[in-house]
Amino acid sequence: MEYKIHFAPLQGYTDAVYREVHAQVFGGVEAYYTPFVRVEKDGFRNKDLRDITSGRNVATPVVPQLIAATPEEFRRLVTLFLGQGYQQADINMGCPFPMQARLHRGAGILPHTGDAAALLQTVREFPEMNFSVKLRLGWDSPDEVFALLPFIDSLPLTHVTLHPRIGRQQYKGHVDMDSFTRFYEACAHPLFYNGDLNCPADIDRIIRLYPRLSGVMLGRGLLSSPWLAKEYMAGKELPDTEKKAGLFRFHTLLFEKYSAILEGGEHQVLAKMKTLWDYLLPDAEKRLRKKILKSNQLSTYQQAVKELLQP
Repeated sequence: MEYKIHFAPLQGYTDAVYREVHAQVFGGVEAYYTPFVRVEKDGFRNKDLRDITSGRNVATPVVPQLIAATPEEFRRLVTLFLGQGYQQADINMGCPFPMQARLHRGAGILPHTGDAAALLQTVREFPEMNFSVKLRLGWDSPDEVFALLPFIDSLPLTHVTLHPRIGRQQYKGHVDMDSFTRFYEACAHPLFYNGDLNCPADIDRIIRLYPRLSGVMLGRGLLSSPWLAKEYMAGKELPDTEKKAGLFRFHTLLFEKYSAILEGGEHQVLAKMKTLWDYLLPDAEKRLRKKILKSNQLSTYQQAVKELLQP
């Protein structure tokens, strides 16, 4: 069986520029998901509209993701995606951020089985769109996702992705593999695993434990090691020189593309580039990482990155 790797969306990180450059330099990913699009103040955020514009997503296999609390929000978002020519959409029922959860979005809808089912039922109104769902185990308890699972199984979905934490955990604590096993054994749809996969050995372990998986979704692991999917698909560890050369090219292209589109000048470009290092190379030399993060001028930032990454 051929296992697939999907790139999880992360707000503030995996925008259209990042996705395009990652695919160009590293690849190994079957599908990239956009950060979730939502209805806000009865409309859409401009940055969300820019990010899903079909003209900016021609070089990568992109799936737009929506987050919604009601069928009406769902309809508006799917109509938006269809208008951009998309034929696949992902439904976010796993976001753990309290601001969204309080609105019964993401993992915050999972305790409300009736509302969650009503939201998901809306997929039947759009036979021209293929849908997938990304889930957590619940907000307070894994019982929440299992209450919803029979309904999920009845829906026409391409696949389901499960991150086996509850929403209240955020990204803390351990994944609940007992609950994932139970879900894996009961889920009728093709299933992807997501959560705490940081190296090829982690992916191998999950695939061995769950051989019927369709694949895995990587998020923070790919942000910290952008070559991870390529390395896993190649079936061998990449030489450090290849990783370093790839990272240098990756960073250079990101810098060029963000500099070309961001209109806030040097300060905005610097702020955007520094966000990469929230996750990138956590084990790199502390002195240089600190120098990068403390930079308040592009020249200082570029010199620190050059010291760290230049082959």
